[in-house]
Amino acid sequence: MARRIAAGAAYGGGGLGLIGAAGIGLVLAEVQLAKRTVGGQGLGAPPPRADGVYGWSWAGAATPLRMAMLGDSTAAGQGVHRPRQTPAALLAGGLAAVAERPVQLRNVALSGARSDRLEQQVTALLADPEHFPDVCVIMIGANDVTHRMPPTDSVRYLASAVRRLRTAGAEVVVGTCPDLGTIEPVYQPLRWLARHVSRQLAAAQTIGAVEQGARTVSLGDLLGPEFAANPRELFGPDNYHPSAEGYATAAMAVLPTLCASLGLWPEEDRPDASRAEGFLPVAHAAAQAASEGGTEVTPAPNPRAPFALLKRRRRRQLPAPEAVTPAPHHHALRLRTKD
Repeated sequence: MARRIAAGAAYGGGGLGLIGAAGIGLVLAEVQLAKRTVGGQGLGAPPPRADGVYGWSWAGAATPLRMAMLGDSTAAGQGVHRPRQTPAALLAGGLAAVAERPVQLRNVALSGARSDRLEQQVTALLADPEHFPDVCVIMIGANDVTHRMPPTDSVRYLASAVRRLRTAGAEVVVGTCPDLGTIEPVYQPLRWLARHVSRQLAAAQTIGAVEQGARTVSLGDLLGPEFAANPRELFGPDNYHPSAEGYATAAMAVLPTLCASLGLWPEEDRPDASRAEGFLPVAHAAAQAASEGGTEVTPAPNPRAPFALLKRRRRRQLPAPEAVTPAPHHHALRLRTKD
């Protein structure tokens, strides 16, 4: 039953049915208002390209780690103007600082992408086996909600992408669907419905990704209390995508899990009970994570066990990304050494 709830259809009639027939007209009116007020400024500008090598201080000391970013406009960094402000650059710089070795970043995320575009992005990475990434970060889901893609389809596409990446030898970290109920121009009851559907998709994504061997980090609540308290600072000019500060908040939550996936983060022998960590059935861990941002769900050591480890890692302040050197085999990119 927990799995059915997590992957169930709160879309379309199912979701509106939770409000009742009397509220449908109001919800539709709120949708039209949100369309007029979201995306008015800055949405048309393409996100800055941040592909390149980070952590040049360690250049020559070790072979660079290879990292790839996949997903939608959030993964691409829509809404900021400098490459170093994108979540991919922040994570690559943070990973380089923790690993003390350079990190070669490739970002194949596309603005407007839904989960069905992940297949194309994974194929682009697999096309260059000599430079296949050691670790991949996926951020996807918001466009699935706004375009009413059935959640079962969303999860199937995500699980397939994770399976292909894991089979090819990459570690995978998935930042699950953000809470669209935190967008400032969205009002009740549309806000409540958007939150409900977003969290339901995030829980379903967690189940699908963890069962394929990925780790997940919930981003929903990060766009909740902190964003609600500072909407002008953490949302960009289009009132939809995060600002530079917002992306940094999300990247700080993902960085510990990213490093842990490569064995670069200290792991405790036992879950910290004082932080409400522990092994839970996968669906139950997914439901808890969806309601609390920054929560990690990772597969249990025994892959046959239907359990997952719920962790609440301590965030680490991100170092400022260093100057970027262009990545090889991507001559079309224009990168600046200083922003």
